[in-house]
Amino acid sequence: MKTKIRVGKKLTIHIPKAVAEELSIKEGDVLSLNVKGNKIILEHNDAILLSLKGKKFAKVTIDEVEKISEEEQGKYEDPY
Repeated sequence: MKTKIRVGKKLTIHIPKAVAEELSIKEGDVLSLNVKGNKIILEHNDAILLSLKGKKFAKVTIDEVEKISEEEQGKYEDPY
């Protein structure tokens, strides 16, 4: 989605409602602002949103998760 916005008083900008809705941004959220060349990049750092829409870098099967869980639980079992 690409849209034009105007810079307001005190150099403020407003995120258009459609953009905020698409990214699930709501009042009080904290965003990261980065500058790359002549671009401003705002990122919504919501952990749930990141897990759903973020770049995937690893694959783990349910069986692997279960195996790791059992190994970790075994560390805390009473040895007596």
